[in-house]
Amino acid sequence: MVKFFKSLYLDQRLFIAIGIIVALFLLSFVFPAFFFIPQLLLVLLITVCLIDIMLLYRARNGINGSRVMADKLSNGDENEIQLFIENFYRFPIKVNAIDEIPHQFQVRDVNFEMQLPSLETKVIRYFLRPVKRGVYNFGALNVFVKSPIGLINRKFIFDHGKDIPVYPSYIQMRKYELIAFANRNAELGIKKIRRIGVSQEFEQIKEYVSGDDYRTVNWKATARKGDLMVNQFQDEKSQQLYCIIDKGRIMKSPFNKLSLLDYAINASLVISNIAIRKDDKAGLLTFSHQAGTFLKASKKAGQMQLMLETLYHQKTHYLETNYSLLYRQVRQRINRRSLLLLFTNFEGISSLKRQLSYLRLINKQHLLVVIFFENTELKSLLENPAKNLEEVYTKTIAEKFAYEKKQIILELKKHGIHSMLTAPENLTVNTINKYLELKSRGLL
Repeated sequence: MVKFFKSLYLDQRLFIAIGIIVALFLLSFVFPAFFFIPQLLLVLLITVCLIDIMLLYRARNGINGSRVMADKLSNGDENEIQLFIENFYRFPIKVNAIDEIPHQFQVRDVNFEMQLPSLETKVIRYFLRPVKRGVYNFGALNVFVKSPIGLINRKFIFDHGKDIPVYPSYIQMRKYELIAFANRNAELGIKKIRRIGVSQEFEQIKEYVSGDDYRTVNWKATARKGDLMVNQFQDEKSQQLYCIIDKGRIMKSPFNKLSLLDYAINASLVISNIAIRKDDKAGLLTFSHQAGTFLKASKKAGQMQLMLETLYHQKTHYLETNYSLLYRQVRQRINRRSLLLLFTNFEGISSLKRQLSYLRLINKQHLLVVIFFENTELKSLLENPAKNLEEVYTKTIAEKFAYEKKQIILELKKHGIHSMLTAPENLTVNTINKYLELKSRGLL
């Protein structure tokens, strides 16, 4: 009985009908001859309500509902959620489905109203975009059902509470993987770069055949053999790539609700997957004011799953980054010359110069690329003309910050350090382009 009353909800139209009957009862005191009218209407209303209740509760399980979604969500992406509502009643019903989504989304109006014919199923699709990694709790799927009479609502509850983790953007990882290996790079701005240099490993000495490069002739072997012999090379494979992620307070800055740290994490996942698919080894190193996570570069089968789990647990620290500690970590843990993609941010030339000596030391042993972020709000501010004195001052300050970003690039270039200034939303594509460029030039 308690369960029955918990599932029973009165419709707004029923309250309107009750209000009309009460008004007629009051009016009957003035006109006693019409006292039988509200009495008749009250009996009729009770009878209709009982019929409505009987229609809704005659079937123990009048409908079935379920929420279908992935076992994990992709951070920063639109994730599809599907609701399945199936009508087992012998008559059409009106349905109001309310999904209790996690509080992190700050949305309270995920409800869907529909007409559902008898013995049919309705699929509802909607999308959620998480902007933080972690565990999200989905509540119940509440479904309110009305018969054609429509005075009573019966409530059904499905999928009682479910914890879903939000991982780094595996959707981006799959998307760029398909594009990178399906010759559709230009669609998303990934450039095809002509190979102008070669990084080659010796494979064998073989007899010369027409078309071989005469520059590869091995004269010593030719003299011994008596026939023209050439060296055969193969492209060097299994080069090492490390994504180095700064977890200091500067990476907490948000853009489009996603922190710079999460942009760096998503880009690291994508570029690591592409590197492994191109037969290179991918690894990870994080740092802040203290030593962070280290994942040794590898191309083994489980490396990407290990990378995904490792990136999932990364968190921003609120202290200043220690670059001397980063240098010690790189020197101790990365013994072979590698491509290092350093995701960080410098707001001014002075902040770079404090760390430049450590970056130069790292670049002597490895191929270092410093990747930092463009302030797109400043860029839009610079593009708009100033209309008053206050805007002139604001624009002047913005130009100073933009100029310092360019000075950072020049300063790094002066010391032979590669760099990349990018808007956060273009980080992944620009990182892929930089990787392909360095590979094509054979700089590693």
